[in-house]
Amino acid sequence: MILPDFNISSTIYVPVDVQPDNIFEKNYVAARTLERRMYTDEEAARLPFIQPDHPHYLEWKMRKRSCQKLLRYLESKKNILSILEVGCGNGWLSHELSRIPGSKIIGLDINLTELQQAARVFNQGSKLKFVYGNILSGILNDLTFDVIVFAASIQYFHSLPELLNVSLGQLCRGGEIHILDSPFYKKEEIKAAMQRSRAYYARLGFPVLADYYFHHCIGEIQPFNHKLLFDPSSIKNKLFGHKHPFPWICIKKD
Repeated sequence: MILPDFNISSTIYVPVDVQPDNIFEKNYVAARTLERRMYTDEEAARLPFIQPDHPHYLEWKMRKRSCQKLLRYLESKKNILSILEVGCGNGWLSHELSRIPGSKIIGLDINLTELQQAARVFNQGSKLKFVYGNILSGILNDLTFDVIVFAASIQYFHSLPELLNVSLGQLCRGGEIHILDSPFYKKEEIKAAMQRSRAYYARLGFPVLADYYFHHCIGEIQPFNHKLLFDPSSIKNKLFGHKHPFPWICIKKD
């Protein structure tokens, strides 16, 4: 996996013509710290396993199930996979994906602080790389992937159709986009959800961060060749007590 036109800083690939947004970074990291979503290196290395007394234990229990299902699905393909995780944060899921035999992983994020932690904790040489940047900027346009994963990250993109179209352009023929652990809303629910988010970030002391958090309608995926690999609203899942609140969506490139 060759990445031209990048500097390597602390084993992170940073585009030569890009400077980190220090104001956003400072606010984001401060807010995540208040939420107790910034982890020590030792905690990050163990994710998705976390102590039962941690305030986000149930969330990580859910993410562990999502991760295990995704790994089983991808491993069943029995072919070498080039995988991009968009919004990889501290790199825990990219690291789990790198366990797939023959896989090569790129973790992409705009949070340099978390990427630096990812590089420290999950430094695996040529098999796993971390890149600073936004997929919409075209920084990875020279590369194509078998799989692109969005795990709890689509809410940080303003336009879901634009994001999906750009991502489809970076897939190999027959490649797949996987969206998981992300909220979707009915059209009539979005206004209230936006108000809740603005109130939440205001209480947290960082109202500006609401401008970086977006609410997507489930109907936005309808034009794409998609399949629900898990539907939390299905009668079957409700009857059998599968309480995972988020859908697992697979979008395939024709």
